[in-house]
Amino acid sequence: MTKTLIIAEAGVNHNGRLEMAFQLCDAAKAAGADAVKFQTWVTEKIVTADTRMAGYQQRNLGKEELSQYSMLKSLELSYPQFAEIKRYCDSIGIMFLSTGDNPEDLDFLLELGMTMVKLGSGDLTNIPLLRYAGRCGKPVLLSTGMSSMKEVKRAYEELKKAGCREITVLHCTTNYPCPPDEVNLRAMLTIGRELGCPVGYSDHTLGTEVPVAAVAMGATVLEKHLTLDRTLEGPDHPASMEPQEFALMVRQIRNIELALGDGVKRPNRSEEAISASVFKKIVAACPITEGTVITESMLALKRSPRGRGAEEWDQVVGTVAHKDYKKDEAL
Repeated sequence: MTKTLIIAEAGVNHNGRLEMAFQLCDAAKAAGADAVKFQTWVTEKIVTADTRMAGYQQRNLGKEELSQYSMLKSLELSYPQFAEIKRYCDSIGIMFLSTGDNPEDLDFLLELGMTMVKLGSGDLTNIPLLRYAGRCGKPVLLSTGMSSMKEVKRAYEELKKAGCREITVLHCTTNYPCPPDEVNLRAMLTIGRELGCPVGYSDHTLGTEVPVAAVAMGATVLEKHLTLDRTLEGPDHPASMEPQEFALMVRQIRNIELALGDGVKRPNRSEEAISASVFKKIVAACPITEGTVITESMLALKRSPRGRGAEEWDQVVGTVAHKDYKKDEAL
């Protein structure tokens, strides 16, 4: 059975507070996530002061005048704080991940002992960062929101050429929250088919239906935003799951993994026991005298504790009765 890597995307839902980041780690662990992921950046290195917020950020914050620079600066955690978060994750037994926005961030995170690299959708076209990540010698998770298949292929090829051997490409729609008609889960299958690589899904919808469906369709990685409280102020809280719902999603995904099975069509043990009383047997439809040539009209198929299976119908019709049979007696 393939076990989906379930990532609780804490992202910036710590609201710039270390203690809240710890609480998100605890919530992710309690909900059954395999990993908790944050976002690591230095604001001055990733955005100019005059860059406006994205539409969903303005909508979720209700503050059109706020610049992206000001928002990110208020949510930024320092490298030493991330070192504390990593130590805390180790202490409670959950994988620590964080998206790095530039090579310095990746270097720092890998020095902390992060076991794989996550690249966000906003860096899908960032060729220098893709090449740098490809040279890190770690598996890469690549999100693909806002992109075409051509752009996804280019990013994938850059990672491969740089030396990356393990790449999982995550289908994603960059909208928070994402309505169902913008999800296009079949695009995840297209990515896997065209690139020949493992695929996953980074989800921004409300509810559990879409992420569970993604796992049923073959996602090997599932990423979903986690918040302590959806009503908190912040750009991602409205599109995030609260801990109880996240735990429900995890249980549903684990049940789907069990239900998917290994793909071999065969009766399981419980069915073998049931089949003895459910599959029909060949019995006499009327009294049959010894020496009579058995015709179809003399036979019936009924549930019976004994007798030859219905699949042997053709082998019985036309034979000679070797004894007298009463009605409903098994042949």
